[in-house]
Amino acid sequence: MEKEIYLYPYSATEARARNELALWRASFCANVECARDIEEGIRTHFDGAHLDDAFLQPLVDKWGYKRINFVLSNTLQMLSYDGRFSPSNREWARRTYVPSDADHNTSYRVKSHPAILDGFVRMMRDAYQSLGLFGPQHCEPDSFESLDYEGKVLVLSPDTLRESCWSPENQLWYAHDGFGCSPHAIGRSIRSTCLGDGEQTRWNRTDFIGVLREEFLPDWAKEKLAELQPQQPDMGVMKMT
Repeated sequence: MEKEIYLYPYSATEARARNELALWRASFCANVECARDIEEGIRTHFDGAHLDDAFLQPLVDKWGYKRINFVLSNTLQMLSYDGRFSPSNREWARRTYVPSDADHNTSYRVKSHPAILDGFVRMMRDAYQSLGLFGPQHCEPDSFESLDYEGKVLVLSPDTLRESCWSPENQLWYAHDGFGCSPHAIGRSIRSTCLGDGEQTRWNRTDFIGVLREEFLPDWAKEKLAELQPQQPDMGVMKMT
């Protein structure tokens, strides 16, 4: 991406209370510029009947999926009453938290025609889906609230990684131990190993989406997992000497 500007998740009011106005301001300006770039891309690539996707990858290279999706979610949330957006796109937008920020939200609302913008949102969602990243749909239900993570394969949230590191191989981690393995412990740290490259580090429990459901464990991860899991003792019949 051309611009590595932190996507600030709070409102200007919250940023002021946190003494983080500089972070908020940089992110806000990037959001506004991203919205204008989306509008310009749609304007120059819509021929009156078809939206050409040639501008999509350059836009992603410049702003990244996180910021583009944030700007689009803000737009659809503000226009939730507009029936020209499909129900699936409106539901998708609702899943992203966008802080209510007085007049600032309006500044990075995309002002393209809703029917055309709806097609662009679908286009963006398809592009993100093609990355093949793991998500909540691949995890055991209520993992975070109820499951012990020790000895489990965990799915690291894409939000934890830089977008340049987004890949399924970087998302799957084997949890060894740590207070964070327990859903009720005060400590959050988990010692874990990446099934993709064998890197070992500590993450917080909140960095993970949850426990990967067994049917989604890819073949490339199974060999590494077998190396990491404790070997079961031989329970055969003991021979007398």
